[in-house]
Amino acid sequence: MSALNSSLSTNMSFVHPEYFFISGFSDMPFSKYYFVFLFFIYITSVFENSVVFMVILTDRSLHIPKYIGIFNLALADFGETNAMIPNLMKTFVFDSQYISYGACLTNMFFVFVFSGVQSLTLVVLAYDRFIAICLPLRYHVIMNNSFIFVVLIAVWSIITFLMGMIVISITRLSFCKTNVVKSYFCDHGPIYTIACNDNSINYFMAKLCTVLLIYAPLVAIVLSYLGIFLSLRRITTWEERLKALKTCVSHLLAVGIFFLPLLGIYLAALICPLHPNARIISTSLSSALPPMLNPIIYVLNTTEFKGVILKVLKKRSTQLSKNNIVMCY
Repeated sequence: MSALNSSLSTNMSFVHPEYFFISGFSDMPFSKYYFVFLFFIYITSVFENSVVFMVILTDRSLHIPKYIGIFNLALADFGETNAMIPNLMKTFVFDSQYISYGACLTNMFFVFVFSGVQSLTLVVLAYDRFIAICLPLRYHVIMNNSFIFVVLIAVWSIITFLMGMIVISITRLSFCKTNVVKSYFCDHGPIYTIACNDNSINYFMAKLCTVLLIYAPLVAIVLSYLGIFLSLRRITTWEERLKALKTCVSHLLAVGIFFLPLLGIYLAALICPLHPNARIISTSLSSALPPMLNPIIYVLNTTEFKGVILKVLKKRSTQLSKNNIVMCY
């Protein structure tokens, strides 16, 4: 085991390793190619989310609650991608699997913060659709920019506090047997399970976060859509129903690609313990794919987004044509 450092509290001595060793795949051939594949996902995600930032920031017609929520989702996607994938590349492609104790906790904090913000932002967007369809006459009274800013600040504050508590709970663990983390990043579960002192607080925090950031948001979203579907029954024509439902398609797709893989992983683990390699592939893809797919979903399924992008492209094309004419003269 690596050299150990001791940090003393008032009542107890905690043994902290100087480094953790991120094991990654076990005896899986060509595993580096998988992380190179994730790198291409990273490049695509960064580009797409940067386009979302640019479009929303530059077009004042999109400075409304719905698109402020989408901007926040893109920000969380961008943050999680940058907190996760470059570190994976450094760790596994360049054989740098040792990570210092402090850097490991920092990585854990930021990955979980951005992931948690994604989850709660999807709830905020579901509430936006619920108000828009169920209470259309009161939408602009309830869902205004001030309200959405307050809600999103609360989301970031709650998640930051919760993940801060997760990290603090790790500092109260001693690692006197091994420093090998059987995961692809500094994951909370694989770290607290290798501690040699009482980890019941960490177990409780892990279950609490699972409930607050996966099950509770999913239940809230399902209840929102139950209300939406009940409200759609009061609309007399199918055309109006489909028009209202179409505004929810992009959000439903985003919810599906975020929550369904996570639920599949948890349910599969309950039925039969996952092989470490299967867990790494499934959890890393469930973290990497939503940030790449969300911008595509919103661009393809949102009329306002497509309109703004086409307007920008048309303006750019006109400018290039004018420049070419000037050069010819």
